[in-house]
Amino acid sequence: MFADPQFLMSCALFLPVLWGLGLFGFPSRAVSAIRWYALAGACCELAITVQLAGVALGWIDASPAVNASATSLRNDILLGMSLPWIPTWNVNYSLGVDGFSLPLILLTSLIFALSIVASWSIKTHIRGFLFLLLLLETGVMGVFLALDFFLFFVMWEVMLLPMYFLIGLWGGPRREYAAIKFFLYTLAGGVCLLMAMLMVYSASGGSFDLLELARMAQGQAPQPGMDLDQGMALTAAMGDTSLQWRVFVLLLIAFLIKLPAVPLHTWLPDAHVEAPTPVSMILAGILLKLGGYGFLRIAIPICPLGFAEWAWFMVALGVFCVLYGALAALAQSDFKRLVAYSSVSHMGYVLMGLGAFRFQELTGAVLNPDFSTMGLSAATFQMVAHGIVSAGMFFVVGVLYDRVKHRDLRQFGGIASLQPHFSAIAAGIFFAGLGLPGLCGFIGEAFSIFSVWHVDRFFSVGGALGMILTAGYILWALQRVYLGPTYTGPNREYLTEINFREYTVGYLLLAFAIGLGVYPAIALNVIEPASRQLVQQISGSQERQLSLNRASIESPLDK
Repeated sequence: MFADPQFLMSCALFLPVLWGLGLFGFPSRAVSAIRWYALAGACCELAITVQLAGVALGWIDASPAVNASATSLRNDILLGMSLPWIPTWNVNYSLGVDGFSLPLILLTSLIFALSIVASWSIKTHIRGFLFLLLLLETGVMGVFLALDFFLFFVMWEVMLLPMYFLIGLWGGPRREYAAIKFFLYTLAGGVCLLMAMLMVYSASGGSFDLLELARMAQGQAPQPGMDLDQGMALTAAMGDTSLQWRVFVLLLIAFLIKLPAVPLHTWLPDAHVEAPTPVSMILAGILLKLGGYGFLRIAIPICPLGFAEWAWFMVALGVFCVLYGALAALAQSDFKRLVAYSSVSHMGYVLMGLGAFRFQELTGAVLNPDFSTMGLSAATFQMVAHGIVSAGMFFVVGVLYDRVKHRDLRQFGGIASLQPHFSAIAAGIFFAGLGLPGLCGFIGEAFSIFSVWHVDRFFSVGGALGMILTAGYILWALQRVYLGPTYTGPNREYLTEINFREYTVGYLLLAFAIGLGVYPAIALNVIEPASRQLVQQISGSQERQLSLNRASIESPLDK
């Protein structure tokens, strides 16, 4: 029973929120029991996702219940299921796992478990805080598992309120401002996503099935069992270049806000600075990945013609984000704000990899598809690597803040002499963020740069310059905080070595950073088939569209 993939996917989706409801069965005074209960739930969720990965990759024997529509459209869909949810409007409870979502699902369960361990520093309203974390985990899992556009949108919106309250109730002095700013930006992105969904729903004849929508948009034959004339008409409507262009622009705005990309990034530094450490770990480690994943799951597959028009812009904007984020980080005196701007820079490499496409003018086929496949794989790997590194960096900043109650880089110095073991962990995590070879941050950045070489060498040079600037602000921060004369700033007496709980979080994140850096194939072998399949679909849709355009020009006009 427990190896059944349908059960595992549903359990991964609903276990966190159902487990979280059990928190209210504890008296508010039982703080220790509440914390351990929440941690047990997060560990169960981690175990379920690991088992789900084992089934998906064939490491655990099971009878995968793969949805027929998934296998007929995308042979890289590893597991799938679909049940009627709201039949009147053709809304289904459709879940699936592929090479793009599986690494992010595992990352989500890991970071949430570690963030709950890090939440021991939260002292007020523990039950509410942990329940909101678990509710947020359900929303994130739903986004990564959903194969129905309506379900995707519902889960996208489910994440909004928990994050608003986590920042607004447990944040710093300007928490209300940061929470409202986050809420408004995210709400604006949700409105764009809703408008795109309604346009697609109307053009497709009333379908929310992401796999079927992708089939129509790519000009493929309708599903068996559908009326042929109706199916061809819907395919023609979904394949309209003008429609795809408009839908892609809406999706572009929605996902760039979440990524975030300049100039839609201004909510991020404020949210990070005011959010408590566990929330910052989740925000940087998980929530920013939803923007990149949205491109892979929705924007590119169902709007391949629109994507072809905007791919160059994504690369150019990605390079700009890399450079802008790095330069902004160099200008910061607040340690946490520096790390926040580093996320803007690092996620720029994701945008570069996603847009690494060139098309032949005559046939429409993807030029150098291996480079485009490399770009998509590098972007996905960079999301996983940045999830680990950014969670670790915010954890490091949080540990210092819990002791000295400030984040002013100008007042730090000599921390290594007071916390030698913690300083070693921090250095390893920050070196991973720097992109040092042998650590996870190097692979995604380097291959994103390689992948855009065939698009424009100028963009590759810009990305490489970003790596140099990243080394500058990382080394500058490490020098200011950990080296030099012994710290004599505020609350020096509390600057003790970290405890076992903090060791556990720090060493686990560092271990994963080293493991993915030394053996990236463990993730890339899962990601690459999905990337190659998506490149083939984009190339095929472009070729079919150009063929139709030529046929319409060459055919005689009706008189």
